[in-house]
Amino acid sequence: MLCWTRAWRLLRRRLGPSTPSFSSVPVAPSSSQSSAEPRPVRLSYKLLDGEAARPPLVLLHGLFGSKNNFNSVANSLAQQTSRKVLIVDARNHGDSPHSPDMSYEAMSQDMQDLLPQLGLGSCVLVGHSMGGRTAMLLALQRPELVDRLIVVDISPLESTSSSNFPNYIAALRAMDIPDEASLSRARKLADEKLSSVIQSVSIRQLLLTNLVEVDGRFVWRVNLDALAQHIDKIMDFPARQESYSGPALFLLGGNSKFVLPSHHPEIRRLFPRAQMQTVPNASHWVHSDRPQDFVAAVRGFLA
Repeated sequence: MLCWTRAWRLLRRRLGPSTPSFSSVPVAPSSSQSSAEPRPVRLSYKLLDGEAARPPLVLLHGLFGSKNNFNSVANSLAQQTSRKVLIVDARNHGDSPHSPDMSYEAMSQDMQDLLPQLGLGSCVLVGHSMGGRTAMLLALQRPELVDRLIVVDISPLESTSSSNFPNYIAALRAMDIPDEASLSRARKLADEKLSSVIQSVSIRQLLLTNLVEVDGRFVWRVNLDALAQHIDKIMDFPARQESYSGPALFLLGGNSKFVLPSHHPEIRRLFPRAQMQTVPNASHWVHSDRPQDFVAAVRGFLA
């Protein structure tokens, strides 16, 4: 049966060292509750080469996602802009370590730790959903690290659309799949069970990218325990008084209701140079639904 804690340990041992283009690190130790700052973890990433003189693009995925969600658009952006492009797995996602801390402060600290390690200076930070909030906080905390900010279909305020995320976590945690099933069969069984809770095929497909088989057992790569414990923090944004004075683009899905008109005053308080742009016929997952429009919007903002 699914047992993500034990199976994840097996997965890390089985994967071993990463290929040269990717980083891979062990499970992070628990951070002290009394620590003044969150303890960063060493994130898994992929860095596409480009001109060193131009600010690199850094792409941060959303909840339940991974750096692989951006593979296609990252390649397109690297080719079309000649910039370095960095795609990153957030803590508790993809190939990055699991940690009991899932706050935006911790995720921002992870990036503050990673960017100097890679020799990347001021960057163009592009974040979708959860990654967008991480990007916003990083820009507010360390504006010298952010040349420009692009936030994809999320705001500093909670919307009713995000209220489904706790249900997704509960559905995944309740999953019961026989160990003897093949991975393709396991994903089909999981999809059938999720369909009673999640009607969207694309959302189910996103969630199922986290289901992997390790030594005859199935595991969710995403740390469901940490997400469940901190879901209220993930659905909210830390209260901030400072503002980010650099250029900012809020790129919205035309069919999404994550960012409402009532959110605009708070966006402009924190990001006074914010521009709003809508991608028609796109859901919350703008880069997946309309990748060419997404790349065009990023390029237009960089021009």
